[in-house]
Formats: sequence, C-alpha cells, structure tokens
Amino acid sequence: MFDKYKFKIVFIGDGYVGKTSLIRRFTQKSFEKQYIKTIGAQFSFYDKQVENNEVRSIFYDIAGQDAFNFMRKMFFKDSKAAVIVYSLVDDKMGKESFKSIKRWHTDVLKFCGPIPIAVIANKVDLSYENVVDIIDIREIIKEKEFLGYYVTSAKTGQGVKNAFNSIIEGVYYKS
Repeated sequence: MFDKYKFKIVFIGDGYVGKTSLIRRFTQKSFEKQYIKTIGAQFSFYDKQVENNEVRSIFYDIAGQDAFNFMRKMFFKDSKAAVIVYSLVDDKMGKESFKSIKRWHTDVLKFCGPIPIAVIANKVDLSYENVVDIIDIREIIKEKEFLGYYVTSAKTGQGVKNAFNSIIEGVYYKS
C-alpha cells in the first residue's frame, strides 16, 4: 500500500538537542521529561494523506554523540530527506549544536548525495530570541538551499506539527 510513497527521513544533530523528543511529540503526541539517550538509531513510522495518496514516513532518529560516528553511514543509506536539529538554548551545548549545522549538512551530502534537507531549531520554550543566530541561520539556509527552517518546542508542541507536515509534503513533492 505504501510502496510508491515510502520515505526514509533521517533526523540528525548533536546529542541533547531533542531529536527523539520531536519525533515522539509528533508521532505519539507525548513528551518525556527525562533525557533518553539514543543508542545507534531508533525508528518511528507516520502515515499521512498527501493529495489523496498514502505516504508513509519512516523517521530514523540517529544518535548525535561522537561515539556513534562509526555507524552513521549505514543509517543514512537510502534516505530520501534529512532533518538537522539544533538547540536554541543559549548555552555552550546550544551554541555548539548551531555551529554543527554545516558539519551535519556535509555528512548528508557525503553519505546521501543531494537529498532535501530541512533544519529545525528546537527548545524555543527555553530560549530568548537571539538576533545573531537568526541572522546567521538565514544566511546558512540561503547558502545551503535547505528545504525549510522551523522553530519548535518538543516540550510544548509549538511548531512541531507544522514542521513535520511541511517536511513530509516537501519530500513528497520533490520525489
């Protein structure tokens, strides 16, 4: 039933940015307060109608810690799109995750070729608007021709449904 419209979408980004929480919020409408470290990768399915066609998205939640670098290549295989997630929290981890966007973009191109790539800025509920980051991200989005840029909170659900639906539809229309 889903053979024609089945899309593997990899979620990548540094550890602790909320990839697992975003996927859980969208697919299960839930949020786990305690951090759950992803070991290797986790998989989730989501079915959606797009233009009277059934579309199955398979979300691959790939561990962001450096310890898992050796296994990433196999999880990227056959991906139809990628989502780079970074944290908006104004701390060392948040800033590092922002700086890593270009590295993650390079990894996608290296392992997948020119597939659609979106960026999600997560944890908006824990941040104050950082004008420098907004200017920087706009430049990166324009330079790298990303599929889209979305601001979300996995905790509150803000922007999550819109981001995921837009990404799924974007991948559908580019396939």
